[in-house]
Amino acid sequence: MQYFSDERQRRQRMRPWRKAALVFVFLWFFIGGFAHFVFTDAEVRIVPSYVPWPHEAVLVTGVLELLGAAGLIWHATRRAAGWGLFLLTIAVTPANIAMLQNAESFDVPYALLVARLPFQLVLLWLIVWSTTMDRRRGHRSGRL
Repeated sequence: MQYFSDERQRRQRMRPWRKAALVFVFLWFFIGGFAHFVFTDAEVRIVPSYVPWPHEAVLVTGVLELLGAAGLIWHATRRAAGWGLFLLTIAVTPANIAMLQNAESFDVPYALLVARLPFQLVLLWLIVWSTTMDRRRGHRSGRL
């Protein structure tokens, strides 16, 4: 009987690269979420002009990033948190585009602003890959 429980535990453990991706995604949103509260004025400047209540939008997205990061910690909430962070990343992409379109207003190298957009695609892939089903094995991505 011991063999079966050991085999189940082995299958439930995350592979090192997937675990590294999950840790990266956690840190990205954990640090980013706090940045919304520490650098609120800078974050508000990034919000596109058509978004009502930019200050509140920054605070709400900061809370959502922190909640999403926290949700990644527990296996039971990881998948839902991953999809939430995926949708949140898509939702804030217009702010990244607006920042690029008004690059002269920010003290950030233009090349970094350009690189940020394709990085959004990489981030979206990392979120999904590290938080959802492992299709090859037919089970969830596993526990840390």
